[in-house]
Amino acid sequence: MKKGIIAIIVLGILGVIIVGWYVRTNNNLINMKGQATKQWANVESSYQRRSDLIGNLVKTVQGAADFERETLSEVIEARAKATSTNIDANNITPEQMAEFQQAQSGLSSALSRLLVTVERYPDLKASQNFLELQSQLEGTENRINVERNRFNDLAGEYNIKIQQIPTNIVASIGNFDPMALFASDAGSESAPDVNFEFN
Repeated sequence: MKKGIIAIIVLGILGVIIVGWYVRTNNNLINMKGQATKQWANVESSYQRRSDLIGNLVKTVQGAADFERETLSEVIEARAKATSTNIDANNITPEQMAEFQQAQSGLSSALSRLLVTVERYPDLKASQNFLELQSQLEGTENRINVERNRFNDLAGEYNIKIQQIPTNIVASIGNFDPMALFASDAGSESAPDVNFEFN
């Protein structure tokens, strides 16, 4: 009889240990995913700041009466597309991430063309408003990069954790799916071809 009671007590203690481990592991995964999701909000906030600044930049540039309307239209359209592409922070799939990155790359490309075109307008380049907005845009681009790297760090740690044994058991029971990461644009691994011939 005593052996039966000891066995029940041992099984009870073992059960408490396993349940405690499961709860701790589950809470840790929830925390890690929550941190990555919160960081995604910071990424979106930085992109929103860029979008807001681009709106102000376009208004400043529109003040130059002879400025190329086509270039401005491209920036306005790319900005609209970039701001309409949304991702569910709790379910970031690789497809959503690719669509989001493509929209943001389109906006970056249109913005680069705008800034190159501005070089031909000395009065606009000298405008204090334009210079200040351009400086703020550069700072925002840096901030976007920092926030994306932080997101990749947090989401990467979470992705590793949900695949480790024995945490992967809790991850599969709790439906903790991997989060998509930011990746470089296609072709960016190749060095750009720079030509300094001016003839």
